Amino acid sequence: MLNTSLLKFLTQPAARVVVLISILVYPSASLAQIKAVPLNAQLNRLTEGTQPQALDTTYTLGGGDRIRVNVFEVPEYTGEYQIPPGGAINMPLIGSVPLKGLTTEQAADEIARRYARFLKRPLISVNLLSPRPLNIFISGEITRPGAYTLSLASGGGDNPGVQYPTVLGAITRAQGVTMAADITQVRVRRLVKGGRQQEVTINLKEWITTGEVPQDITLRDGDTIFVPTAKELNLAEARNLATVSFAASSSAPRTVAVIGEVDRPGAYLVNTANATTTAEGAQPGGGNNVANLPTLTRVIQQAGGITPQANIRQVTIRRATKTGSEQNIQVNLWQLLQSGDISQDVILQDGDTIVVPTATEINSAEATQLATTTLSPAQIQVGVVGEVKNPGRIQIKPNSPLNDALLAAGGFNDARAKRKRVTLVRLNPNGSVTRRKIKVDLSAGINEQTNPILRKDDVILVGRSRIAKVADPLGVILNPVSGAINILRFLFNF
Repeated sequence: MLNTSLLKFLTQPAARVVVLISILVYPSASLAQIKAVPLNAQLNRLTEGTQPQALDTTYTLGGGDRIRVNVFEVPEYTGEYQIPPGGAINMPLIGSVPLKGLTTEQAADEIARRYARFLKRPLISVNLLSPRPLNIFISGEITRPGAYTLSLASGGGDNPGVQYPTVLGAITRAQGVTMAADITQVRVRRLVKGGRQQEVTINLKEWITTGEVPQDITLRDGDTIFVPTAKELNLAEARNLATVSFAASSSAPRTVAVIGEVDRPGAYLVNTANATTTAEGAQPGGGNNVANLPTLTRVIQQAGGITPQANIRQVTIRRATKTGSEQNIQVNLWQLLQSGDISQDVILQDGDTIVVPTATEINSAEATQLATTTLSPAQIQVGVVGEVKNPGRIQIKPNSPLNDALLAAGGFNDARAKRKRVTLVRLNPNGSVTRRKIKVDLSAGINEQTNPILRKDDVILVGRSRIAKVADPLGVILNPVSGAINILRFLFNF
């Protein structure tokens, strides 16, 4: 004969389905075997994996809630109560009643059970007049992680206008997700009755693409939200993420560093005025406007542009995450220039470091093309001194070769110039100075031997020819006054 618990179980429609499935799946199982397994375990085993992931959305009472308890036909026992932090209210005749963790229906049943000692068939209702603020904690890839207190939009209880805070609202309150976030795996944890913890994963990318999120994402008091770090970064998706409503503000100040093959390595501040300044506060030369979004190319422009030795195919962005790890984002700016792949122009976040590496080989055709882009400075300064017609500092286009600088200085000074070789003096980034003899060939194209590409602040020394070396001392002897004046001009540059 079946026991009372099993009989009660079998009278439920859902239970009959469970038993039927059990018999079909396990035909050799007897009722005795089924009875031997706890009923909850049977149900969980047979329905495992069939239920959609969802949080318990039931509102439970807690400290701070304001309620109204109606004791029908006994108006003197009816009243409004502010539930204290402990969760128990004091009512006439029955004293302290713990309500923490109960729904309004469960609270009414509990109060009715206690009044049943004194009243015949007590009718009790509990209404939520004013819900307490919700305390939630948000962590992970969030601009400002921490604890937040969120209020409901309006009244509670049976008020249809009540609005509970949402996951998106909480993320926005915490100033948005960082660029390192994985928004497909946002986790929400919730404590439910019995001290158990529920956890669901929300795909906010689905909300962006379809406008729908299958889970209920309204929050309850004590919820925890965690936004994980993305294991891999899709550049196109990252750019889209920067424009959504729950992303970090694009106008918020952020400091980024640029190192490697740029004209002015250092730290730069992207401020709310949409202008990039150096970390020390000085506006750099050029004063380029970064418009709305602090992208990679705009910050490179503010750093004076790339040098001729830059390898723009392997630019790296080092990004620190909230978990203490580091993302290394590889960017191909040549792909941006050639195919217009705007995803390569990465939107930066506070603390990013841009590394522009040195190229192992320089293609002269590509170097000439790069000189016309906004990645390069508009002009650079080099010095041409000695026996040229217009010695001094001259402006040339970036990635210009040595021959262009000689021509910009007016060319060789007739018979006085030593035309076969010149000296190239270069100040290196590490502070050292190199000098090299260059065999001049004005008909040659760009090449490292006879017509190398110049860098900013390079100096070309054009020496005197043998004739000039002999004639100058003779001039001093034959015309002392003119010779003395020439010496003074050389010494004092007048």
